[in-house]
Amino acid sequence: MGAHVSRTDFEWVYTEEPHASRRKEILAKYPQIKKLFGYDPKFKWIVTVMVFTQFLMFYLLKDLPFWIVFLAAYCFGGVINHSLMLAIHEIAHNLAFGHARPMANRILGIFANLPIGLPFSVTFKYYHLEHHRYQGDEKLDTDIPTYFEAKLFCTTFGKFVWLLFQPLFYAFRPVVTYPKSPTLLEVINTTIQLSFNAFIYYYCGGKILFYMLGGSMMAMGFHPVAGHFISEHYMFRKGFETYSYYGCLNWITFNVGYHNEHHDFPAVPGSRLPEVKRIASEYYDNLPQHNSWVSVLYDFIMDPDIGPYARIKRKSRGLKT
Repeated sequence: MGAHVSRTDFEWVYTEEPHASRRKEILAKYPQIKKLFGYDPKFKWIVTVMVFTQFLMFYLLKDLPFWIVFLAAYCFGGVINHSLMLAIHEIAHNLAFGHARPMANRILGIFANLPIGLPFSVTFKYYHLEHHRYQGDEKLDTDIPTYFEAKLFCTTFGKFVWLLFQPLFYAFRPVVTYPKSPTLLEVINTTIQLSFNAFIYYYCGGKILFYMLGGSMMAMGFHPVAGHFISEHYMFRKGFETYSYYGCLNWITFNVGYHNEHHDFPAVPGSRLPEVKRIASEYYDNLPQHNSWVSVLYDFIMDPDIGPYARIKRKSRGLKT
């Protein structure tokens, strides 16, 4: 089973999350960063090309052997789907059409969701914005693993298994630990997605449904691009709860690696986050950071000081009204 993790609890702190205060300080010094706020007009076209690329792959792969479909799902389709998941992350912040057109953002999110196979676009927005506002909150930040996960997957092998099934924990943890009543948009998202899945199964067969769903699962689990799930907030250095990654995979993940910059300025689209870092470099250059998501995954599995417990938590104070 390998080494047992050294931690037996999360890292509890009694300070505010660091991003709001740093944002205020940076804006006081560099008010020009406000000019980066808004949406990226090219973003919707990039998402559209990615979705139609997957549609083309459905057609090209439907009559090929399963082993080819499997390899394509892991090496290509899953990567595209993971990138679309991160496009949905951008859309959750209204960075596709701006805050003035919320419904246009939601519609694009449902469209981007289609090749992924799992209906999550609308639900993700509701939980993710609370992750930003209440980072580390023991109840409201559902990005943090549960005690069940941390206690069960507490060895080297256990952490490897946890990474494999991370998509399931990531998807179902919020609705189990912090359930919310479904909204009409969530019902619409689910109905459209399940209808699309049935359409694909009927006309393209089970192999292509696996290409969609299996690719999404694999690329969110033990896969290089999935390293961002671990790199973003797992405590690799004591006292630091958010980490940026400045490697090449940012090119296919809408710069989600610029995670300190993103939490400091969630109104800045991913394409402009490198400019935030350039302008306010003294605030980011000396923070602990990653340069390889593969190394992040390796260290998470092999280092007994890192595991599901390696997260900073705060006592819940409830939603502010």
